[in-house]
Amino acid sequence: MHWFDAHLDLAYLAENGRDMHASLSDCRGRYQPAAVTLPSMNEGKITQCLATVFTEGIDPNNPDSEAGAFTYPFGDADAAYGAGMRQLLLYRTWFDAGLISRMPRRGETATHSDAPLKLGVLVECADPITNPDELDQWAELGVVAVGMAWWHQSRYAGGNGTDHHKPGNGLTDLGRTLVKRMDELNIVHDLSHLSQRSTDELLAITDRAVIASHSNSRSLMGDQDSLSNQRHLADETIIEIAKRGGVIGLNLLGDFVTPNMKKGERAKISDCVRHIEHICELTNSRSHVGLGSDMDGGFGADGLPHGINQPSDLTVLTDALMQNGWSDKDIQGFAHGNWERFWA
Repeated sequence: MHWFDAHLDLAYLAENGRDMHASLSDCRGRYQPAAVTLPSMNEGKITQCLATVFTEGIDPNNPDSEAGAFTYPFGDADAAYGAGMRQLLLYRTWFDAGLISRMPRRGETATHSDAPLKLGVLVECADPITNPDELDQWAELGVVAVGMAWWHQSRYAGGNGTDHHKPGNGLTDLGRTLVKRMDELNIVHDLSHLSQRSTDELLAITDRAVIASHSNSRSLMGDQDSLSNQRHLADETIIEIAKRGGVIGLNLLGDFVTPNMKKGERAKISDCVRHIEHICELTNSRSHVGLGSDMDGGFGADGLPHGINQPSDLTVLTDALMQNGWSDKDIQGFAHGNWERFWA
């Protein structure tokens, strides 16, 4: 058994003080207790992943805004470029050091490497891409997928924190140009953080296969019309992703798995299975769901479901699927095969 994890904020963690080359007990930095370092991924048999360039636009006049190398003032394309490129170049350093090999863009031929981890870069908010014509540079440095927004409205699209009922909170003109350029370069669209309006407008102007790298089912998380639940996928979106041959990565943040959890509680593995099975029921297939753990993506290991504290614990998911009647072939599909097929 090995794993393809479609969402890990590795460079962001490094920028926040984590020694990604250390053991979990010695790695220091933000979001403790830690779940993810390169050694822990190796021990847990994560052999392929999408690793993010994560940046956040902030209001510099708001004293409560988060500060860090990953932030930039809203609308400042040059500052966003600097924040994103620093993370992208960290992955390039790991590649040059032989710690990782580069995952090719969808449909391209992979080259052989002895590196323990094959990594493709996912830009989680497109603001660091100064303009669509610049996307070639990012692709050359290993970018295989882009989500056009995070929580807020980016220069390209509305994120899941925006009111999708309001006109103007969808794709911008610049965003529509980026969609076309992504399709020309065979870079995959990630829907995970888009508002519903942005999602619908994106799907209307491209016929390409799309993914949701780290998203769960909205219909299992309470009020489907609430702004907070826009972060999860509507049933209609899940069906459309599958129709196009895409894959959805299960997000392991406990608050995204079990609704209305009390402080200090951890999500149940049975609720993880509920999300997985719901996707399978909607798509009439077990071929469109995989892992997009988001481990340590703004929270520590104690924010993961009960029994999962590091990558080597991911087998509790496959054990639960086995108990739910899944075959070895289907379980391997969830762990790695569905994502591998998509990128091939």
